[in-house]
Amino acid sequence: MSIEPGKYVEKGVEWLSTNASGFFDAITAGIGGVVTGIETVFTILPFWLVILLLAALSYYLPARGQLFTKKGWKAGGGMAIFTVVGLFLLYAMGYWEQTMQTIALILASAIIALAIGIPLGIYSARNDRAEQIIRPILDFMQTMPAFVYLIPAIILFSVGDVPGVVATIVFALPPAVRLTNLGIRNVPKDVVEASRAFGSTKRQLLYKVQLPLAMTTILAGVNQVIMLSLSMVVIASMVGAGGLGQEVYKGILQADIALGFEAGLGIVILAIILDRITQNLGMGSKMNQEN
Repeated sequence: MSIEPGKYVEKGVEWLSTNASGFFDAITAGIGGVVTGIETVFTILPFWLVILLLAALSYYLPARGQLFTKKGWKAGGGMAIFTVVGLFLLYAMGYWEQTMQTIALILASAIIALAIGIPLGIYSARNDRAEQIIRPILDFMQTMPAFVYLIPAIILFSVGDVPGVVATIVFALPPAVRLTNLGIRNVPKDVVEASRAFGSTKRQLLYKVQLPLAMTTILAGVNQVIMLSLSMVVIASMVGAGGLGQEVYKGILQADIALGFEAGLGIVILAIILDRITQNLGMGSKMNQEN
């Protein structure tokens, strides 16, 4: 006697591909539109303007509003310089278009993952039974090798950016749910009870007490979602997703060390910039709470 659960999964995916093709075509069109829209915004702007905007964001967030002061420069000046030098290096190497494609893929994946993950985290924080059901599903999503998600994604969404984004969403979703749930559950019980004693409704308790106090933890989840989305760019390139990941994949296939190193360096630069920006969002939220 042998048990082959993979066969049942295969039949289920084939059934979905045959009987729900219209639904998946609609998802493909929607996700493709989001990716194309974000990419268009970044590519239509002059490269120097995009660099300046990201550099300003990199400076302002660590400085937390202390512009043109010694403390503000110390906090954000170094990151702003790194952003300018790093992005200009990518432009000079001829990878600007691929960089913008990568940013579009990361942002599209992260936005959709957060749009699903944060509400799920809120629901699981307010419902213990839902949390017990959702937790093992998240464990499965996080521990299953990312390459496995590509197989059904190709069958259901063909090849291109969309299956890469879908696989990335599945891979990056769990931290958004977990950290939103954790942040809300860690709100001090005495604060919650005091809010209820003053007559707050469930909606008021959520939006005016729990979410603001949990925002630092939730933003840590945002950071993790973006970093996991970035880590998937090379894997997503195996199903036709563009960007720097595709260049790395070409370097692997062609045993081209120079191509692989340059594209990999671009991913490292993007990772540092996006990581610092999202980390500083969380730091700013924590300072606002303390003040």
